[in-house]
Parts: sequence; structure tokens; C-alpha cells
Amino acid sequence: MILRLKGLRMGVDLGNIIIKHPIRIESLAGRRIAIDAYNTIYQFLSTIRQKDGTPLMDSKGKITSHLSGLLYRSSKMLEMDIQPIFVFDGEPPKFKRKTIEKRKELKEQAQKNLEAAMARGETDLKTYAQGTVRITDEIITESKKLLDLMGIPVVQAPSEGEAEASRLVSEGIAYAVGSQDYDSILFGAPRLIRNLTLSGRRKLPGKGVWVEIEPEIIDSKETLSQLGMTREQLIWAAIMMGTDYYEGIKGIGPKKGIAITKGSNSLRESFEKAKAVDKYDENENELKEIERFFLDPPKPKTEPVVMFKDPQRDKIFDFLCGEHEFMIERVESAMDRIMKKEEGKSQTKLDSWFS
Repeated sequence: MILRLKGLRMGVDLGNIIIKHPIRIESLAGRRIAIDAYNTIYQFLSTIRQKDGTPLMDSKGKITSHLSGLLYRSSKMLEMDIQPIFVFDGEPPKFKRKTIEKRKELKEQAQKNLEAAMARGETDLKTYAQGTVRITDEIITESKKLLDLMGIPVVQAPSEGEAEASRLVSEGIAYAVGSQDYDSILFGAPRLIRNLTLSGRRKLPGKGVWVEIEPEIIDSKETLSQLGMTREQLIWAAIMMGTDYYEGIKGIGPKKGIAITKGSNSLRESFEKAKAVDKYDENENELKEIERFFLDPPKPKTEPVVMFKDPQRDKIFDFLCGEHEFMIERVESAMDRIMKKEEGKSQTKLDSWFS
């Protein structure tokens, strides 16, 4: 699933040409996964809602859907010995401004659609409400706080989170990127895992049908080899199709984009074959900058410290149950899963010491 805001793509839509393999989540035990934090938090804010469209909130009206998702999904991963590293976005590149502005407009329209549906007396408003999701600074701050209390590493990217997550995987700090979007393939990630935080039974939007969603893994080398192209050529195809950074060329989809760039030696040549060289020349500097951004995105000035710590159980209860009125029993259940795993690790270390 590519995240969408009422028709606006979030990420490059490469789903029809990428080779994906279903995997059992248990197979990721012992692996570090660099998770695109914004992508994941957006999922939680979109899906963890009441039927009337309202997100989970405490009595003060503060949204808690993101905290609920992070607690229960992360505790499940930790219980299965999957080690998540959450990578947060930094400053977006300047050529993403048009997309950001467009998203704001779409959210405003989604809010109007939601209000109109409410005025008509509709009761199932969840689909309307999903288009109004906004990730605020407070939501990000609270997400980082909970992850830190759970002992989960938080990495601050200098720019796009997926780019930094891809670097962590390329340099062997993590095994794979965890995201719903395919952009990490363009950023050079050797492996991408989708549906990591979505696995389980899900109801299809607008339909009374439930499906089982399983994690799937994408190997970049396998995909590029099967397509018979280089990463650079895949980037050129993505730019022509349209990305968060460039609107693309009308009429160019994945198959046509791949067919054009496979035999091309440059982005300009690809535009020439698409009979859009005028469009390239008009935006040459920006297009070159976007290409460089995919190939060599900004790196942090200092290498982030990726360290897993023991969860701070009491502080987690104070934060979730005291500040945000989570049910004690549900938090206890999540914490028991984590602590049971931690105790298992300690026992394994003790057994190996005396054996």
C-alpha cells in the first residue's frame, strides 16, 4: 500500500515492477530494522480511529493514536526479538515544497468533505477522516519520548528519514528499511520490508472484506537484475513517473518509464525519448539536483549512536496511564511482552556464562 492523501501519492509508486517476496515475521528475529518513523506514525494516525472518524484521544482532547500504535506494535516486535530503529525526518529538500503545499490543500479539502459528510448524517466517517491526518511537532516529540522510554533507538535524519534509514542499511548498521513506500530502493537500500507494522487482518477501505496482510521483503539487487537496469536508470524512471520532488511527465507510468530508461545513458536522454526534452531543459538544474539527492542524500555530521536500552517501566506507566489515561491493563500486557523477552535474554547470557 502506497500512502495516499485523496489521490496524492506519498512516495514513488513502483509496486507493479518491484519483486516482492512474502515472509514470516518470525524470520526477522535478531534483525535490526531501520523504520521510517513518519511513514509509520502516519499509518497509526490514519488507521487507529473510531468508526466516526475520530482518533484515539485522552480526556484533554490530545490525540493518542500514535502512542497506541507505537506501544503495541513495537512491543510485539521486541517480543519477537526484532530490533526497531526509528528514523525521523529532518529538513525537507527545497524541491519538495510544491508537494508539501499540495498536501496542505488536499487536507483542507478533506476536512471540508468530512464536515459535509457529518452534515449529511453519515456515521461511518473513518475514510473521510483519514485524509485530514496531520503530524504535529507535539506528536513527533511524544513519539520520540515513548520510544526512548521503551529503550528503542531514535535517529534524527538531516533530511528525509528514508534516505538516512537506507544509509543505515547500506552501511550494515541495520538489516533492512521498514516502510510502506518504495523510495528507499532509490536511495540505495539493499533491502526493504513492507507491512512490518501493518501485518495482521485488515479491512479493505470502503469494503466489507477482510484480508490477511503479511510482511514482504524486496531485495534491490534482485529487482534491478530482473529489470535489467541500474539504480540510476530506476531513479530516472521514477523522476519521469513523478515523485514527491517532481511532478513527472504526463502519460509516463512504471512500465513505460522502465522501457525508456533501460537503454538510456542519462536523465536528459530519457526525457528526449519521452519527447519531453523541452521540459527537461526548462527544469534542468532542479532535475539534476533531485537526481543527486537520490544518489547522495545529506548525511549526518556525526554518526548517530544506535543503542538499545532497558525499558523504563515505571516512567512508561506515568507517561501513558498518568498523562494520557491509557488503560493500565493494556499497558501492562505490552510491557509484560517486552520484559519477558528481556528476562529471556538475561537468562540466556547467564546460562552461557556457567556452561
